[in-house]
Parts: sequence; C-alpha cells; structure tokens
Amino acid sequence: MELKAGYKQTEVGVIPEDWEVCPVNQKGKVITGKALAASAPGTQRPYLRTKNVFDGRIDIEDVLTMPMTDEQFAQFRIRNGDVLLNEGQSLELVGRTAIYREEYPSPCAIQNALLRFRAHKEVSETFASYLFRHCQKTGVFAQIALQTTSIAHLGGSRLERLCLPWPKAKAEQEAIAEALSDTDAWIESLEQLIAKKRRIKAGTMQVLLTGKKRLQGFEAKTGYKQTEVGYIPNDWECARVGDNVDLLTGFPFPSGKYTENGIRLLRGSNVKRGETVWSEDNTQFWPKITTEIRKYTLQVDDIIIAMDGSLVGRSFSQLSPSDVPALLLQRVARLRSKSIDQNYLAAWICSKFFTEHCDSVKTVTAIPHISPADIRSYQFALPPTKAEQTAIAEILSNMDSELDALEANLIKARQIKQGMMQELLTGKTRLV
Repeated sequence: MELKAGYKQTEVGVIPEDWEVCPVNQKGKVITGKALAASAPGTQRPYLRTKNVFDGRIDIEDVLTMPMTDEQFAQFRIRNGDVLLNEGQSLELVGRTAIYREEYPSPCAIQNALLRFRAHKEVSETFASYLFRHCQKTGVFAQIALQTTSIAHLGGSRLERLCLPWPKAKAEQEAIAEALSDTDAWIESLEQLIAKKRRIKAGTMQVLLTGKKRLQGFEAKTGYKQTEVGYIPNDWECARVGDNVDLLTGFPFPSGKYTENGIRLLRGSNVKRGETVWSEDNTQFWPKITTEIRKYTLQVDDIIIAMDGSLVGRSFSQLSPSDVPALLLQRVARLRSKSIDQNYLAAWICSKFFTEHCDSVKTVTAIPHISPADIRSYQFALPPTKAEQTAIAEILSNMDSELDALEANLIKARQIKQGMMQELLTGKTRLV
C-alpha cells in the first residue's frame, strides 16, 4: 500500500515523518516502587498502591502510611506530573495509568507494584500518560507483560525498552494532550451529571413510593399510619405481592431440545440489574409455542426476577417490545398484575427495597436463591387508586428516560475519545 505523503513506515506502524520511534527510557526515567514492611524502621509516610491507581485517576480515599527512612522516601517519592502505572494486575488491567497532580495533601511514596515514569523536560508528561493509557487499552502492555501466575507483571525494564511513537516537538505533544484532556473533562462532566441524577431519582423514589410526598390532586386523607413498610398515608395500604400479583415460575425446557433459532428462552442469565440482555453467547431458542407451554409466553411490561445466583435480589427487569416473543424458563419468575399499575409495581420490584427483602430471605449457600414464597411475601406501599399509581410511575419513568439518554451520551463520548486517541496518538490526525 502506498504511503500517504508526509508519513513513513516504522516498526510500530505508519507515523508522520517528523515523529520518531523511541524506547520509553529515552523520554523519561522509570523506577519501580519500594516494598515496605509495617515493622520496618523509619517515619510513617503516605504510600500509594495499585488499588489507588485507576485509568486516568488516582484514588486518595484509601492511602496507607508505611515506615520508611529519609533516604528511601527521597528515592521513591512522587511529585507533580509523575506518571504512575500498575506493574502487576490481570492481563486486561496491567499498566493501568494515571498522572499524579498532587491530589494528596502530603508527599507520597509508591509501593513495589507501581512504576513511576518521570518525563524529561522536552517531553509532555500529560502526553506520555495518554500514550501509556492507549497502550493499556489496546493490549500493548498485555503483550509484553510477563505472566507466570494469575498476576501479570509489566516490569520496569520491559517498559523502559518498549518502543513507541513520539512527536519530536513538545508543542505537538501538548496540543494532543490538551485535546484529549478536554474530552476527558467532557466525559467527567457527564459522569458527574449522571451520578447527580441518580441521587435525585433515589430520593424521589423514597418519597413518592412511600407517600411522604403526594402528587397534586391525590391528597385524599391527611395523616399517616405505621405499617410493615413504615409510615404511609392513611388512605394507602400495605400490600403483599402474593395477594395482588400473578406470579409464575418458568417451565423446565429440556436443553437437549434447544434449537438454533425459534422463540427465545428467557433464563436467569438474561436478567441483569434492571435490564434484559440477549447476547449471542447467552441466548437459547425453543422451536415454537405449543398449547402446553403457551402460559409461559411473556408479554411487554412483564416483570422478571432471576431466582438464583450471586446477584439474586438484584437481577430483575421489565420487558420491552424488543424482548418478546419469549418463553419463561425455570428458576425465573414472572410478575403480572391487573389490579396494580404494572409500572408502579416494577418501581417497587426493581428497587433497593426488593433487594433488601431478598437479602433477608435468600439462602446462604454456594448458589444463593429465593423461592416463589419469598417473592410472594414481599410487601410494598400501595396508593388507593390506579391513577395515583400511574402518575407516580410516570414521573419515575421520565427520570429513567433522562438517565438512559445521558448514559447513551456517555457511551458516545467514550467512543469518540477512543477514536481520538487512535487518531492523535499515531499521528493520523495532526493538530499542529
């Protein structure tokens, strides 16, 4: 393939002609942190570990102090602009990178499972941090890591020898770093907004589902009463799933009769924390719906609960049009009600209230599970009219829709950033 003008073929791929391929140790100094013992002599000093270093972020909430001498501290101390990499992790996480910006109020040292890269003056440390993050994301670090146990080790010497593409001009490095930093700031603002909206929704659920706040037009009686689910309005009732809901557990479809296509079987593995997942590797099919299994046919808005597994009590969902047609497999429960607004019921089932109930009744075994009786015993606060139930559910649904839109924007932002890193850190797109 003919090279584009201004580019050259190198051992790391096609890069601009005015870029260079250099080992990391020509652009900065790499050292490995210090292994310390709690009984060692010296003064207690803050000590960063692998659990403090995430992708692009250093967590200072759980920083240990360890004794070290003044000489040790001087050697392994980190300073503003140092790039930290996890030396030991799983293959997917080895080399996870963040830049230290004096987040911690006191000077810190680093443990032996962290690497420190300190850039030379002619090198942008922020550019270097993005280049290393790109190496981690694209598997470059995993390829050179040594894995003799379940823990992969990047190794300071292997990092030092790793050849990577570098713009010769620090100004170009800084321009690339600034563009990627702006994208990171955009992503962080979306993450913060989503976290804020989730907190607002949680608070709204707390007051609406218990009647602490009544919607306009539904204040029928004044006062509250104590019930099994706490204080609720006098005109509400403490309802029980078993008295108000049609609960059906699935049919034991024999796996030997599964087919390559047909009607999807909804199993516990398809129910994940508020959503139904139909990935290629966890979807099974049944040939067709016959008379004897017709009652296991699922409908839009059905509430589904997985009854087994480590996430029992947290694996629930409400079916959307894209989830049907489907058939209900054993060890999964379907909830459907004619007397209660289905979306209001889902707000209670797909909530922390139901999770707390399941945590109190589930079996404590290798594979925790709940029974149909456990689900039927679940109690919740119920407004007297379907209209009020619907109004509450609609507010919560609108909040969910807003969160879904923000989540979609966040996914798009992360995809854009990944594309930008590929373009900018290989010189395919130039900023100067």
